[in-house]
Amino acid sequence: MNPVNGSSESATTSFQAERRRQRLLWFLLCFGPPFLYLLVFMLLPYANILLYSFWKVENYAIVHDLNIDNYLKFFENPLYTRVLWNSLFVATVVTTCAILVGYPLAFFLAFVAGKHRRLLYFLVIAPLWTSFLLRAFIWKLILGREGMINGLLQYVGLTDEPISLFLYNQFSVCLTLTYIFIPFVTLPVFTALEKIPRGYIEASMDLGGNGLQTFRRIILPLSIPGLVAGGIFTFALSFGDFVTPTLLGGPSSIMISNVVMGQFGAAFDWPFGSAIVVIVIGVILSAVILASLAERRSSAPVV
Repeated sequence: MNPVNGSSESATTSFQAERRRQRLLWFLLCFGPPFLYLLVFMLLPYANILLYSFWKVENYAIVHDLNIDNYLKFFENPLYTRVLWNSLFVATVVTTCAILVGYPLAFFLAFVAGKHRRLLYFLVIAPLWTSFLLRAFIWKLILGREGMINGLLQYVGLTDEPISLFLYNQFSVCLTLTYIFIPFVTLPVFTALEKIPRGYIEASMDLGGNGLQTFRRIILPLSIPGLVAGGIFTFALSFGDFVTPTLLGGPSSIMISNVVMGQFGAAFDWPFGSAIVVIVIGVILSAVILASLAERRSSAPVV
């Protein structure tokens, strides 16, 4: 064996091993922290909740006995299914109303506001700097018997005394959540509208398309990703909210998160609460999948 060839092969092998170690080190530095975060704060907690959902409580002690009684208890009791449907209804109404308000607002910011765009953009995001609880409590003051609406109605002579129709019902919950989540629709839609090449719009106008045709064939299809993202954010957050129903909702406005809080709190039934959490996660994942499928179907070529 040629000593020169042997030393060359050894050097090549050593070099390749060093390259592999460097690649592994760079991979761990780049993807190690995100994976560790995903593992510690998402995968392990979700796995723990899923495991808890198959246990049960006896004499205020958690028994590690695998069963599906918690899920049967939820779906067999009409009270819990009614609360789930109520949460779905509220989340759907809030998402629809937020889109109906947030999309025109984003369109105005992107195409009409002009030099006032920065000021209006600041006004849109300014409420996000305040506490969620504070924004919900403000609406309690506005809709209450001594609030601005009742005061205005009495001032103009439409009522002689304060009325209670505006508070402690689904209307107050949907109105407050819509106000809170409008920025979550406006911002991603505005970002999508900003990315639309203005040449597309000019080309549509040059080819004889009017404003409605340009919006329907150019602007709306290209803004669908932002609209879907905003809708998913709004639906997931409103479906899982418990602060607003607690402050402004009545007995008929209890949402699924309030039931979860009760199971983990006073009831001390963590397995049943975990089962409800798994069901909630399943509902939100189903909504995300449906929204993704709708986005794919609507992402047809712009013509």
